[in-house]
Amino acid sequence: MSVYLLENTEATELLAGSIAKNLGPGDVVGLAGDLGSGKTFFCRALILARLAELGRVEDIPSPSFTLVQTYDLDSTELWHADLYRLGDAGEIVELGLDDAFEEAICLVEWIERLGSELPDRYLRLELSFVKDRDDARRLEVTHVGEGWDWVDDCLAQAGLVKK
Repeated sequence: MSVYLLENTEATELLAGSIAKNLGPGDVVGLAGDLGSGKTFFCRALILARLAELGRVEDIPSPSFTLVQTYDLDSTELWHADLYRLGDAGEIVELGLDDAFEEAICLVEWIERLGSELPDRYLRLELSFVKDRDDARRLEVTHVGEGWDWVDDCLAQAGLVKK
């Protein structure tokens, strides 16, 4: 686990864009943090960056009520899930998330709600508020499983240094 400071929303967008370029099928990015800490903002920035690579601009609604939004990236799908309203972790099968974890790029807000259904491999980003700094966020980064060597380069490209 490593801890960083995201100074403002621009730093968050820069990091999301850097990570977006490196994600492929089977990559799961799980986000944790309190309400309003920036999970959805990060996901929107990442999705917009990935769509921009394809020359596309789309509205990126929050999946708070639908639980899942999907995006066609030509070579793969990107799934954006918000599990805040998830009844129990067993519902991920009904949503198709278990298959998406294997075949798509998945962004999962409230990843801790997966409980025992967590995938074997994922990148966990936890955002938290910084006292007296409205735009700043503390970022805790954890790699679970293999294949996340590139994440440190993304953090460096975004100008983040370990706290």
